[in-house]
Amino acid sequence: MYTILGAGGTVANEFSKVLSQNNVAHTLVGRNPKSINGAFTKSADLTNATETDEAVKGSSIVLLCPGLQYDIRIWNEKWSAIMTNAINACKKHNAKLIFFDNVYMLGKVTGAMTEATPYNPVSKKGELRAKIATQLMEEAKAGNLTAMIARAADFYGPNCSTSFLNLLVFDKMAKGKKAQWMVNDKVLHSFTFTPDCGKALWMLSQNENAWNQIWHMPTAAPALTGREIISLASRIFNAPDKHFIIGKGMIAMLGIFMRLMYEMKEMLYQYDSDYIFDSAKFNRAFNFQPTTYKAGFEIIAATYK
Repeated sequence: MYTILGAGGTVANEFSKVLSQNNVAHTLVGRNPKSINGAFTKSADLTNATETDEAVKGSSIVLLCPGLQYDIRIWNEKWSAIMTNAINACKKHNAKLIFFDNVYMLGKVTGAMTEATPYNPVSKKGELRAKIATQLMEEAKAGNLTAMIARAADFYGPNCSTSFLNLLVFDKMAKGKKAQWMVNDKVLHSFTFTPDCGKALWMLSQNENAWNQIWHMPTAAPALTGREIISLASRIFNAPDKHFIIGKGMIAMLGIFMRLMYEMKEMLYQYDSDYIFDSAKFNRAFNFQPTTYKAGFEIIAATYK
């Protein structure tokens, strides 16, 4: 039995889809989970140790991917408890744990981000992510738990409502509006295609040699600039190749009134310099070809028709 702690998120849904395609029984866990792909559901508050323990009971493999509100106050309040509860429950019930992670703990990186890139957070959110990722892998290294971290770049995909690429480019073009970009459209920026994450998580979970290490989710290379991404999307969406930049000043001003923009301020380093995500380790190990940007954009464009 597979269990997904964090029902309803894009990655949870993609993984559920792949599990269903492989006829694997699985349970979606969240506060108010909805059944998709024939999955079982279980209500639980992941900050509650007892409820998390009950959700994990009977599981062989657990994916931890809760979608917390993008607010450092909430992250500080909940993430430590969520990680600790998941670790303790998996240790108690002898379940293997996959943590789906981002790259915030790496900070501003010169060159490509790989699994060996040291943690060097430059944001409060990055410091927190470094703490919980380190907590998990220390348990694995000590032999207390079988676990892995599956890490993705900024992602995009069908029905991916939290992706800035979906929100600022695809949604705008589909509505005949001018696309938007963050800070600097001349730097490179990698994006991970969410259906590839679902496939990769399944492949990793089935490989005994994949555990107790970090894996980058398969991501197309080379990375494109914002300008190149918008130009490619405009051709696929048959939309004007036009956009405007949301600058740091505008984000700071909006942050006075909008919490999301306030939270974005400390993360703008990801958009003012190259953000290159390397998944060569996974691609080689599993002979996997990540979905190209062109193919991914075409799949998304079809969902608007």
